[in-house]
Amino acid sequence: MEGIGTGNGNGTSAATLDQWRQFTRLFQYYLDKTTPHATYRWIGTATLGVLFVLRIIYVQGFYIVTYGLGIYVLNLLIGFLSPLVDPEVDPIDGPLLPTKGSDEFKPFIRRLPEFKFWHAITKAFIISILMTFFSMFDIPVFWPILLCYWLVLFTLTMKRQIMHMIKYKYVPFNIGKQKYGGKKSSSASSSGVGSRAD
Repeated sequence: MEGIGTGNGNGTSAATLDQWRQFTRLFQYYLDKTTPHATYRWIGTATLGVLFVLRIIYVQGFYIVTYGLGIYVLNLLIGFLSPLVDPEVDPIDGPLLPTKGSDEFKPFIRRLPEFKFWHAITKAFIISILMTFFSMFDIPVFWPILLCYWLVLFTLTMKRQIMHMIKYKYVPFNIGKQKYGGKKSSSASSSGVGSRAD
């Protein structure tokens, strides 16, 4: 009788494990489909952020959750703005960032890629929203002190990061950088040549 009970239990756990694997594969499939749609992903995350703020305003509490979320997002932001290999820490490999205008172009490789940055922030907002439905996370604190401390921490951290960007001359954004317009420019030039021949 024990063998039958054990076999049945193993069958149930195996079925549950298979269902979990199927769910994770399906989730990963849809997650991968969102990769090229960065604008829509960030709009969804911004919507979650607004919902979280509205929830905090509505319940007038959960300031520790908000503070923890702010620290976590600040940590992610630093990873997003930092190069993969820090020239200050690992000078042995040589500079991975161009230091002069005549240097070969080297693309900026982030320590935390955009997709992982988005995914982590989205998960953090979802978890934080869920936490606001459980009163055990509503620890009474004087929130202005937390806000002031977070603002000081944000200011000092971003100042250090900006000084690092200035020192090693890199910009972690693609705004204002040249983009290769390959096929458009070549097709435009070929059509221009053809029209001249006529």
